[in-house]
Amino acid sequence: MGISTGTAHGGEPHGNGLGTRLNWLRAGVLGANDGIVSTAGLVVGVAGAQAGPGALLAAGLAGLLSGSLSMAAGEYVSVSTQRDSEQAALALERAELKATPEAELEELTGLYVAKGLTPELAHEVAVQLTAHDALAAHAETELGIDPEELTNPWHAALASFTAFTVGALLPLLAIVLPPKGLRVPVTVGCVLVALAFCGALSARLGGARPGPAVLRNVAGGALAMGVTYLAGILLSANE
Repeated sequence: MGISTGTAHGGEPHGNGLGTRLNWLRAGVLGANDGIVSTAGLVVGVAGAQAGPGALLAAGLAGLLSGSLSMAAGEYVSVSTQRDSEQAALALERAELKATPEAELEELTGLYVAKGLTPELAHEVAVQLTAHDALAAHAETELGIDPEELTNPWHAALASFTAFTVGALLPLLAIVLPPKGLRVPVTVGCVLVALAFCGALSARLGGARPGPAVLRNVAGGALAMGVTYLAGILLSANE
């Protein structure tokens, strides 16, 4: 029976970009989580100060826009710096491959030996991969970089902006749509349910047990809303 190549077992997720996609998805969940918690804390605090629906809407929108733009800008700067570093490392690797190909082949062989291959097999693998794509082989083994999948800072910024905005919309709508007496209870309930979902999803994506993640997420959100609501009440009482 021949050996099948390039196929996966039972629909298993294979591919060089799997880890990257999971990291992006986790980042999206965490971005939405940040939007939920920060905006919920803001609007619940303003509600505690007995503000009207206009003030709640203005505060929520201000928090949504400032938070999402801050997230986008921070992600753009962070990913741009990472991309610049990766490109510099790839440029150096290209220069070394051009100047000293034999030494680079020996280095690649040594790296595969360190991974557990015999010297003979490591040399054969290094030769074949170098012949196929020397830069990709060295980048993956030495640097942990896929030259074809460098992160785009604009994509990262847009993803962070979108995730935060989607998360922030939940407490914003929950605080302005219900009648006055139900604003805070409805918002707290919706936020805690959403945080439980985000905690469970992030744990699942990371391969961890959902229980502790859900508990931490819900407790953190409840604490944030409780503190800001109390602060709003105290500020209102001192007016």
